[in-house]
Amino acid sequence: MFGLGASEILIILVIAFLLFGPKQLPEVGRQVGKAIKGFKDTAEDLRKSVEPELNLIQQEVKMVEQDFQASMKEAEEEITAAGRTPEESNESVSKSGPA
Repeated sequence: MFGLGASEILIILVIAFLLFGPKQLPEVGRQVGKAIKGFKDTAEDLRKSVEPELNLIQQEVKMVEQDFQASMKEAEEEITAAGRTPEESNESVSKSGPA
């Protein structure tokens, strides 16, 4: 729990007992518990509202990445085709057969 060992928790409890006394200690414990529960609830609500947006952004990034890869492949093919001599282009067409 929060990286605290048994001895650290015991020291905190003794200090809390000395500061607040035996009568106020249960009320302080309830208030701390309520505060922690409120924090957890708020964190969960935040996670629920942010998670769908993150999923949407991830999907958009994947789509953009796929479009980019397709564009790069197309550009590479165009560069390769432009680098061929006219005779090589005609040979590749004749090897592929009639259309």
